[in-house]
Amino acid sequence: MAKFLAELLGCTLPEKGTASLFESRSQPHMGLRLVSKQRPTIFGTLTNERPAFDHRTRNMPQTPPFPATFGSTGFNNNVYQTKEDGYGGLYYHDNNLVSGSLEALIQHLVPNVDYYPDRTYIFTFLLSSRLFLHPYELMSRVCHLCVEHQRLSDPQADKVRLRKIAPKMAQLLSEWTETFPYDFRDERMMRSLKELTHRIACGDELYRKAFHQMTQALIRKLTTLSQYEEVLAKLNATATDRMAVLKAKPLSIQRDILSICNDPFALAQQLTHIELERLSYIGPEEFIQAFVQKDPLDNDKSCFSDRKKASNLQSYVEWFNRLSYLVATEICMPVKKKQRARVIEFLIDVARECFNIGNFNSMMAIISGMNMSPVSRLRKTWGKVKTAKFDILEHQMDPSSNFYNYRTALRGATQRAITANSAREKIVIPFFSLLIKDIYFLNEGYANRLPNGLVNFEKFWELAKQVGEFMAWKQVECPFERDRKVLQYLLTAPVFSEDALFMASYESEGPENNMEKDSWKSLRSTLLSRV
Repeated sequence: MAKFLAELLGCTLPEKGTASLFESRSQPHMGLRLVSKQRPTIFGTLTNERPAFDHRTRNMPQTPPFPATFGSTGFNNNVYQTKEDGYGGLYYHDNNLVSGSLEALIQHLVPNVDYYPDRTYIFTFLLSSRLFLHPYELMSRVCHLCVEHQRLSDPQADKVRLRKIAPKMAQLLSEWTETFPYDFRDERMMRSLKELTHRIACGDELYRKAFHQMTQALIRKLTTLSQYEEVLAKLNATATDRMAVLKAKPLSIQRDILSICNDPFALAQQLTHIELERLSYIGPEEFIQAFVQKDPLDNDKSCFSDRKKASNLQSYVEWFNRLSYLVATEICMPVKKKQRARVIEFLIDVARECFNIGNFNSMMAIISGMNMSPVSRLRKTWGKVKTAKFDILEHQMDPSSNFYNYRTALRGATQRAITANSAREKIVIPFFSLLIKDIYFLNEGYANRLPNGLVNFEKFWELAKQVGEFMAWKQVECPFERDRKVLQYLLTAPVFSEDALFMASYESEGPENNMEKDSWKSLRSTLLSRV
């Protein structure tokens, strides 16, 4: 499943038996595995027990009322009043929406004079609707319903009616642009947004200014995203250049992490900076688009075949892999056994500090790097290491019982964040690959449509719950001071390839059995042929 997810997300996970993110070391002295071979239960969503869905208890992301047109209360009182809505096609159980036709769900999204959809529903539907239709298609249908139902195309439209519906449509568009800004990288979305806001403003200076502010805020977000992507490209290019120099002149730039930062807590802080920054650029829709499948009622056409689906999510997974390989490189690079042991103990301390901060992703990447075969085979080096602290860390990330220990720690960190008195206590950075797997299995465990063809909205409440928790985590500002030198090293220091790691490992501690000897000879032959 790890390889499947890697292919699905366009990222590279270590190969089985070498640098695996999800496998244990074969060496017995470390004891604990990193992942179970059993399929995770995902809190029971794949079992026969059906969870209770209650949208009213969900902690969904919400935007504040549209400042130019709304009071402090907003429009959040009309919850699923289908009789007042005047259309059918929605089905409820215990006052919770459980299914409906796609058309009815779209109509339920569009406000009218007497109704505004619950914000939880807005987030859930905008998140999940892309499993059935492209956001620009949804926007087009929303515009059509708004214009036709509210008679906005009529030059003699009732001005009083327009003044009632305008702030509600403004709030809906504000919710959309605030929570799902990346949808508007599509020119068709921007064009529809411009046309609809122009109709709603209808010469009213107050609305015109409000829509202008909303559009400018959206453009700033999209500009920042483009700049972030450019920076990532430059960082990747720098790392590639430094790797080329390292191969040509190994001693000229060969530095190690201890020469850059020898304080475990300081390094954990800088890792947290990187994690939170990269998390902040992941759009909630990317979790859905990464696993989007063909809708059998949509002519077998994927909604997102015409664009890259999850680039920021992919970049984040690539960061995890880079950190794992950097850890392995730092351990395998030193010539002396004593220095290698010192690096291992330092990185164990860094992982422990990451755990204390709530940065589970960096912690797991460090453990993953230490569990790579080129590192784990260094028996003489590990013999010099006090492994008690590492055993404790591995216990926390033990995959048995569907990562029970980790999930318990994650719940504890989440509760700490809710009651936090300081910015530092608000940090929750989940083990990201497991989060993706949870969402993937949830998506696979429930059908998008019921046998009668209706949309299975129970599934989408649960998807929105999991993504909504992530939305809260990613909005935390890092409270630690930046250290540019350390950040630059973490992001651009050259890392060994898998072959280079094995060669460095064999040079440090020679092959111990026929399999390793054959591997060493093959690697030497391959490397010599490249010269």
